Amino acid sequence: MDHLSGKFLIAMPSMPDPRFAHSVVLLCAHSEDGAMGIIVNKPLPDLRLKTLLDNLELPVTEDAAGLGAAFEDGPVHFGGPVETGRGFVVHSPDFFSDEGSLEIGQGVVLSTSVEILAEMARGAGPAQALIALGYAGWAPEQLEAEIQAGGWLIADAAPHLLFGTEDSAKWLAVLKSLGVDPRHLSGAAGHA
Repeated sequence: MDHLSGKFLIAMPSMPDPRFAHSVVLLCAHSEDGAMGIIVNKPLPDLRLKTLLDNLELPVTEDAAGLGAAFEDGPVHFGGPVETGRGFVVHSPDFFSDEGSLEIGQGVVLSTSVEILAEMARGAGPAQALIALGYAGWAPEQLEAEIQAGGWLIADAAPHLLFGTEDSAKWLAVLKSLGVDPRHLSGAAGHA
């Protein structure tokens, strides 16, 4: 299977793991050593960006506060079941740190350094960002087997779908970008 970094994985209705039901995963790394991705459509119900910044003792300056309530009240996402205390920021390429940023696709960067959160708290971070705790990981050949078994569809990770679509609408929007009507998807996996 080709290198899938920078693609979306869309969970099929037959996905047996409830943590991934109706999920959209941005695949950040994929090689013969395995795969790593961030679920981008599942906000944590009890954690907002302002609380996360407060917990990290990163005060929001007036410049950042000027970005409005949407910034401070922005969601923190469940990025996946692995290392749920580890933070990731998926963002636009207008911010890049040599120590903690990796371009994963056209118009999409992944940063892991707390520096990006500090910059966001100062109002100097990227124009578009999605914050997540945890990630999804696959052992060598595990993801390929799940795709072949019908657990995932693959789509291009367009920034407008990633950053410009409500979390609750991402799964359907990404399916529609493929021309797929979810009413025609089977709840059971199979092979042709």
